Amino acid sequence: MAGLISYVKDSFEELRNHVTWTPWTEAQRLTVMVAVFSILFSLAIWGVDTVFSRVVEIYFDLLS
Repeated sequence: MAGLISYVKDSFEELRNHVTWTPWTEAQRLTVMVAVFSILFSLAIWGVDTVFSRVVEIYFDLLS
């Protein structure tokens, strides 16, 4: 149990003293970039899915 407590204390000390954190403004900018990219990518996938589903629908309508 003492080893676990020592590990947690060392981990917090590492976070406080040795980790270089991204500046707040850069973190906000990168978050916005990720959100915009995610929205654009999901719209692109939705568009391709819609086109493929219509093509498959037309194909099966022609068969029947």
